[in-house]
Amino acid sequence: MAVEVQIGQNRPPSEMEQEAQRPPKPQSTMELNARKSLDGNFMIFDHPEIDIVVMPETKKIVAFAKNMMTDEVYETQDHLFKFLTKKGVVTFDSIKGGNVYGSLEGLLAESDNEGVDSVQMAIFSIGKFVEEEKPYYAYETAVNKAEEDYLLDPNAEHSTELGEVPHEETKGSIRPGWVRGPYALYDLYRA
Repeated sequence: MAVEVQIGQNRPPSEMEQEAQRPPKPQSTMELNARKSLDGNFMIFDHPEIDIVVMPETKKIVAFAKNMMTDEVYETQDHLFKFLTKKGVVTFDSIKGGNVYGSLEGLLAESDNEGVDSVQMAIFSIGKFVEEEKPYYAYETAVNKAEEDYLLDPNAEHSTELGEVPHEETKGSIRPGWVRGPYALYDLYRA
């Protein structure tokens, strides 16, 4: 025979207890082109010049050049880490060149506030940085497209049809029958 013992009251939870049991609502959301690697790193690919990796295990943020390391890529990496330093996500004295060519890295700052995850804060701040950079790169793309259109498809004022410009006997600086010597020494040879 089993003995059944009840301690306390069998009452429904109060509204405050129900509120405490619910997961907290997100304060803000954003969309990023990001992946989580097998070893738990978060890789963010939204920026047109750099890829950003947040490494929770080692408490690092690393920025890699997307295609080729140039002065513009370094300026972008530097701008990213200045932004993260001003937001308090990266410690200022930890920013240095990484062990991969053209990379820049910095250490995540530890959170003193309970309930604030430094990795989530870093990813959110990187998303804000990418949002701030989008208008600049959109403008640069539009200018490059306009220049390309101007060169490849000029309007009637800046182009001529084939045959519009009359042909002359000799045009340009290289005359037929004259052979030039090396090192800008001009000798006249008749062919």
